[in-house]
Amino acid sequence: MNKPLPNAIAAMAEELTAWRRDLHAHPELGYEEERTAGIVAEKLRGFGFDAVETGIGGTGVVGILHGASGPAGSAERRVLLRADMDALPMDERTGLPWASTNPGRMHACGHDGHTAMLLGAAKRLAETRTFEGTLVFVFQPAEEGGGGAKAMIEDGLLERWPVRAAFGMHNFPAQPVGRFGTGAGAAMAYADRFVIKVRGRGGHAAFPHHAADPIVAAAQLVTAFQSIVSRRRDPMNPAVISVTKIQGGSAYNVIPEEVELWGTVRTLDDALAAFLCEEMRRQCRAVGEAMGVEIDDAGIGLDPYPVCFNEAGATAFATEVMTELVGPENVEANARPVLGGEDFAFFGQHVPACFCFVGNGDSAPLHHPEYDFEDAAAPYGVAFWCLLAERALPRG
Repeated sequence: MNKPLPNAIAAMAEELTAWRRDLHAHPELGYEEERTAGIVAEKLRGFGFDAVETGIGGTGVVGILHGASGPAGSAERRVLLRADMDALPMDERTGLPWASTNPGRMHACGHDGHTAMLLGAAKRLAETRTFEGTLVFVFQPAEEGGGGAKAMIEDGLLERWPVRAAFGMHNFPAQPVGRFGTGAGAAMAYADRFVIKVRGRGGHAAFPHHAADPIVAAAQLVTAFQSIVSRRRDPMNPAVISVTKIQGGSAYNVIPEEVELWGTVRTLDDALAAFLCEEMRRQCRAVGEAMGVEIDDAGIGLDPYPVCFNEAGATAFATEVMTELVGPENVEANARPVLGGEDFAFFGQHVPACFCFVGNGDSAPLHHPEYDFEDAAAPYGVAFWCLLAERALPRG
């Protein structure tokens, strides 16, 4: 049984739902979030924020909110709260009245909900100013593979607004609404993508000895990559190499000139990730030589996200806030890490950081065409952000 939320926040449920469903109906991909960023900036200004900056790291928005006594005098009195805004390049199959109106675009990861929750906290905290110091609200573009957090940091985010700590939050399907979780250490995985090109010599399928078949070589690579995971790394250290796309050929009786393999590497250990990538390159060289084809491995390690690491102190603090908000029975204080990637990890490379999870109820999985953010979860997210701000920057 959940503890009741503050009345003022519970009363925001209808407004939060309207914001979230509007964002859901108009999804935008990474670095294209012009409409979303415009709505965020307009609302922050309307809430009475002390400063609103747009175009940070492309389409990112930063809102600055000072507490009751004005601006913070040092980074020790500033805390960063972050939400992501981008959608995924996929078609929606929910059939809901607020389903995506942009073909090939869908909020299938709940970033619409994340944005709505942080906007709700922004509105409430701007009304109350029940903290001392400065809150840095970050609405980030391009989490889904575009490295928007890194782009905002490289654009001077943490230099212009240095902070003591950074916090992020993601919804979690299959966990009850009103349940929270986090854990110190590796929370989410190093996540990398690869594109490998196998170039052979085409020919007639009836005369394979006159060709150098890139399809057979590609098949050898898929098997070789799985042997890296099963035989070349400590089985107690989680890792995944997944080939998710093989493309090549044009006819049933033609051996093609080229085959392309796409995939991803995931692990909770940055050093292991480097080892896996080098092993993949070694296998490319070996298979290429054995099969008489040229294998271009320059596409291994294209845009890696580092391990999303939760600093112990920030995580203990976030856990205390969750426990105060919903009670210990609704907090998973040592949440199991997952092999999903998250570019909030880049914040953790610069300041103490903690990434948290909030239950999304019995929804479809993330990145599924039938997924939808659970609107009942939004007031819990708002309440968490507000309480975290008040406890991180207490008055007096």
